[in-house]
Amino acid sequence: MTIQITTTRDIATCRHLRRVVFIEEQGVPETDEIDDKDDAAIHLLATDAGQPVGSARLLLLGSTGKIGRVCVLPSHRGTGLGAALIRAALKELRAQGMTTAKLGSQTHAIGFYERLGFTPTGPEYMDAGIPHRDMTIAL
Repeated sequence: MTIQITTTRDIATCRHLRRVVFIEEQGVPETDEIDDKDDAAIHLLATDAGQPVGSARLLLLGSTGKIGRVCVLPSHRGTGLGAALIRAALKELRAQGMTTAKLGSQTHAIGFYERLGFTPTGPEYMDAGIPHRDMTIAL
């Protein structure tokens, strides 16, 4: 694998990855996945030998950066790419002057984010028909 993670303005490629993972694989309604926040967001794109394989979206809200729309194609799960995407997101949020990062984790992924230093906060809730829990980390 030759993985690179960079910021990008190629929102169409990020949306394609999100469509494959969230809409096609997880059954998230398109109306829940596509919103009006992409233009204001910082997008991270992961490529393997130049081919898009994962992405994440960062929103800056005051001093808090919200990490969302994190997706990795099935072919690259279990390779450490998801963790690398989150580490790249945290690095970018620090560079943007954020002091806290937050995300809404699907409940099955809470352990993954805990291993990266995140702490669950608040109750479980449903988002797009999938159970989630908010998590935060100090930057």
